[in-house]
Amino acid sequence: MLSRLSSASAATGNSFEMDAIASCFVGGTAVTGGIGTVPGVVIGAAVIGVINQGLSIMGVDSALIQTIKGLVLLLAVAIDIYSKRRKR
Repeated sequence: MLSRLSSASAATGNSFEMDAIASCFVGGTAVTGGIGTVPGVVIGAAVIGVINQGLSIMGVDSALIQTIKGLVLLLAVAIDIYSKRRKR
């Protein structure tokens, strides 16, 4: 990110942690821990990256992009919890 911007500031990279966590959960990592695969996380990172780039190209406001990514994260967690309860 810093090489792309060719400058540094304290705020550079803010909200990247949400992208990392969302990538894990979208990729199939269990909320309760212990279950997950590297290919799943790579797929989750690709999905989050496509959401980021697609919405940026469409000119969507950055606050709305964060909201949409948050909703995708909530959906992934809800699906994980629902599938765990259903297996019992």
